[in-house]
Amino acid sequence: MLKHSLIVITVAAFLYMVLPCAVAQQTGSSDQQPATSEHAHAHGHMDPAQRAAMLGKQLNLNSDQQSKVEDILKSEQSQIEGVHSDTSLSKEDRRSKMMDIHKSSSDQIRGLLDPEQQKKWDEMQAKHQQMQEHHHQQAPGGASSSPQ
Repeated sequence: MLKHSLIVITVAAFLYMVLPCAVAQQTGSSDQQPATSEHAHAHGHMDPAQRAAMLGKQLNLNSDQQSKVEDILKSEQSQIEGVHSDTSLSKEDRRSKMMDIHKSSSDQIRGLLDPEQQKKWDEMQAKHQQMQEHHHQQAPGGASSSPQ
């Protein structure tokens, strides 16, 4: 009986100490919204208009180019959402289709650029590719993922 009471008290003390931390962590997560958007920003999950504006600054796009880039990015987003919602696809098929969509969008954007902008675009894409490869190497099971 004493042993049983000691176990109950220990568990109760543990919960008393852990629950406030868990609640604070959960409440704090809503305060971390900007960090989430920064994470999304780093992985290219921004709104197409924001992405087009960012590319406009980085590549010194004129207004016509920026408008066309935004249209391409909107189309890309729509296609990606379609792939995400297609439950009949395997994980690998989904990944492959998304990579094809990204490649197509990238090629379309590159086609809008003048030679100087294309050079900058190619550098940006190469840097992005390196970051992706580094990310996949560090992810669990990343070493077994297919090369891009």
